[in-house]
Amino acid sequence: MRPVTCSVLVLLLMLRRSNGDSVTQTEGLVTLTEGLPVKLNCTYQTAYSDVAFFWYVQHLNEAPKLLLRSSTDNKRTEHQGFHATLHKSSSSFHLQKSSVQLSDSALYFCALS
Repeated sequence: MRPVTCSVLVLLLMLRRSNGDSVTQTEGLVTLTEGLPVKLNCTYQTAYSDVAFFWYVQHLNEAPKLLLRSSTDNKRTEHQGFHATLHKSSSSFHLQKSSVQLSDSALYFCALS
């Protein structure tokens, strides 16, 4: 059987006013073989303590959709096989999936608000 590749393009999105807040995530095109794990990094800087973090997914010819949301430290959030845990100590909210599928090919956006 020929391996199928899954392409993921990640961009950053910031919803909060700019007051020095920033989001940094995995850049560019990520190409994977179907069935392999993926981790999309998202780190942030913010002056606020009461923020919420989001991962959005945008499939071809569709509007972005909310994939995951968290505002609770060290709590794992899951949806559609993806998961992320907010770690305020390392200022990170990395998106992970243990086995990517062709249907996961999309744009992924990390955001804070």
